Amino acid sequence: MPSSPPTPLDLGNDKAGLPKKIQSYYFFIIDEHRVQDFRAQLLHLVPLITTTTQVMDDKEKIANVKKTAVKRNVTPPLFEISGVNIAFTQKGLLELGIINEKIGDTAFENGMLANAATLGDPDSTSPSGPDWIPAFKQNIHGMFLVSGESYKTVHEKLAKVKDVFSVGSHDASIHKVHHIGGSVRPGKEKGHEHFGFLDGISQPAVKGFNTNPNPGQETVPLGTILLGRESDTVTRPTWALDGSFTSFRYLFQLVPEFNEYLKANAIPGLPVEQGSELLGARLVGWWKSGAPIDLTPEKDDPDLGADPLRSNNFIYSLLNDQTAQDRCPFAAHIRKTNPRGDPEDPHPPAPPAISTTINRIIRRGIQFGSEVSAEEAASGKPKHGRGLLFVAYQSNIGNGFEFQQCANNARLNPIISQIGPEKGVSVEPKVRVMSGTNPNSQVTNLNLTAQWVVPKGGEYFFSPSISSLKNTLALAQG
Repeated sequence: MPSSPPTPLDLGNDKAGLPKKIQSYYFFIIDEHRVQDFRAQLLHLVPLITTTTQVMDDKEKIANVKKTAVKRNVTPPLFEISGVNIAFTQKGLLELGIINEKIGDTAFENGMLANAATLGDPDSTSPSGPDWIPAFKQNIHGMFLVSGESYKTVHEKLAKVKDVFSVGSHDASIHKVHHIGGSVRPGKEKGHEHFGFLDGISQPAVKGFNTNPNPGQETVPLGTILLGRESDTVTRPTWALDGSFTSFRYLFQLVPEFNEYLKANAIPGLPVEQGSELLGARLVGWWKSGAPIDLTPEKDDPDLGADPLRSNNFIYSLLNDQTAQDRCPFAAHIRKTNPRGDPEDPHPPAPPAISTTINRIIRRGIQFGSEVSAEEAASGKPKHGRGLLFVAYQSNIGNGFEFQQCANNARLNPIISQIGPEKGVSVEPKVRVMSGTNPNSQVTNLNLTAQWVVPKGGEYFFSPSISSLKNTLALAQG
């Protein structure tokens, strides 16, 4: 928390998640000979930055366009919209030469590359480091995030951002390190990640932003996401107030291989298609429709998955048997990253109740890559890369992203501290097993023979408030 009480929250000063169909991530370094130019140019960038107030207005306009289309029984037109954000690494803040105080987050200060082994990334302990693409092993000072409803809008907006810093000219103040683009999946797969599961269902509501949360949607204090606000117990420099740490991950998904694994290990007693679908749901914790298996453990319920008033309204109930996994395995992906009632309402001889509110994050990622082709599906082998550009916002990386990534944390009930299907870490790294995948034989272990989500890079960033950009990071022109 800051040394003095913070001012009331100003939504025009903060930056929220941007509505998007297309998104572009532009990673850069600051030219060491043009740092002051860069700082002066930041002032010209500020008018392009999208505030929370603007995001809320845009969402309301989109909702109105959709309502009008429903009344007219027509397909809603795309509402032209764009958004811009900027974030800095620790190295980027240091390059500016004006930040002398520590921001109070060890993971951010060390950078993601230094924490790759903790995150379980393959080959992290080798002399050459984790198996990442080279760009993410280089210095990165910052990232522009540009969103929009079309490739054209995003391309034009990113061009304006680059023009601010004279990119492409001899006096450019920044230089590109890497550029990645993503888009929502087409048609009925909109909102679903590449394995096919509906994504982003269990986002928490944030006090002061979300005034009408859905049933079952946890409301977290501002300080869970924004630095210096209620529940953020770390002493922060004043310029960090209302900023947020951004965790970025470049994640490839081995979709054909995952689907082949599900078929080969389908729940017995069912036709292969149904058995593989049930196994996938028990590994993830949702059916592909978004219906939670804790509410509908035997078969998918698309109507439930499509209903935000019901799909998130549940907690995991252990009742009097903490070994029961008949509804949802303890190591299912969504149960490990958001254990809901498991640690909050334990039963003897479990440890005392523990709140996981401080471990919540806001996810704002997007998919990248093409759809699985008929040839890939038939062979079970990929010919093209696809996956998720994962983005998470939080006020404490150790409590947020890293806690969820390393979800075997001893703070949680040890009964749920099993290896989940997304992880590549265990006591013996090459031996990964998970129990509870078969509801009729809950103690049987299933060998997890591959890591189907493969990290190829990432970094930790600090996304400052508008006032911090203008009054601290930018160079005032006088």
